Amino acid sequence: MSIQISDKFTKNISSPETCKAVSETLTALAHSAIEISHLCALGPLQSGFGALAGSENSDGDAQKALDVRTDEIITAALMNAPVAYYASEEQDDIMTLDSGKPLAVASDPLDGSSNIDTNVSIGTIFSIFPAATTAHDSFFRKGSEQLVGGFFVYGPQTSLVITSGKGTELYVLDRTDNVFKLAIAKIVISKDANEYAINASNFQSWYPPIRNYIEDCQMGAAGPLQKKQNMRWIGSLVADANRILMRGGIFLYPSDTRPGYGDGRLRLLYEANPVAFIIEQAGGMATDGENRILDKPLNTLHERVPFVFGSTHPVSQVKTYF
Repeated sequence: MSIQISDKFTKNISSPETCKAVSETLTALAHSAIEISHLCALGPLQSGFGALAGSENSDGDAQKALDVRTDEIITAALMNAPVAYYASEEQDDIMTLDSGKPLAVASDPLDGSSNIDTNVSIGTIFSIFPAATTAHDSFFRKGSEQLVGGFFVYGPQTSLVITSGKGTELYVLDRTDNVFKLAIAKIVISKDANEYAINASNFQSWYPPIRNYIEDCQMGAAGPLQKKQNMRWIGSLVADANRILMRGGIFLYPSDTRPGYGDGRLRLLYEANPVAFIIEQAGGMATDGENRILDKPLNTLHERVPFVFGSTHPVSQVKTYF
């Protein structure tokens, strides 16, 4: 096996059959992550690293060659796993792998791909649902119905952050035997922190609630929040989420007035839902600014959503600005 799944994690899965299917699927994803991590580590030594693929994904974003390759790697791995349906950021429609299998997987194969050339941490985000009668019904549901939410980070460590609904765990890849081993059995996000993460270059496009909150953060101890605040922004969701899990804080990717950003930018199914599941299980909060992410029904496969998550105190504060 390439992941040593903890007893606590497996015991939270509803039935022995489902538990076995989830374990096999996580093993397939872990094998994929090891291969993707190796590709990322080679950087510009590999031909075409970071180059545009000459195509666009379902939402019109330019695809990098590594985006396409990581999607191919994950698809191939899931074909040999107990997965009926696969929904990917890089594919227009849901793929049917084997309709008789018990699980459905949604994934952003390479989150943060704009950072490929900069040697910044990037990753793979995924969500596992029980398969329904149809491909549509397997994914068009609330995030609270996930069996598993997780993400891999390809950085100084190759790690896996994951939850099955009973706490959030951290696994780290041990290169001596290529096994993901449990490193932190229970991640707990601090209730408060003095760091916020947002792309400040979009300040003029923000709606008043977000602009007012960030202005108050910038005022520090002299402002209404009465504390000094530091800004952090990596531009890779998995890297920013991992930092918040380790030391608290708040991440904001709001909707704004720019064309194409009126509904936010991150995708509900395979970015916001799994990260929100992880954050909540670590004691944090995840909202669209006002409402809980995991309560939102999916209306379109690649639906976008504003995303605010992190320590409970600052996320709750943001809600009051609306």
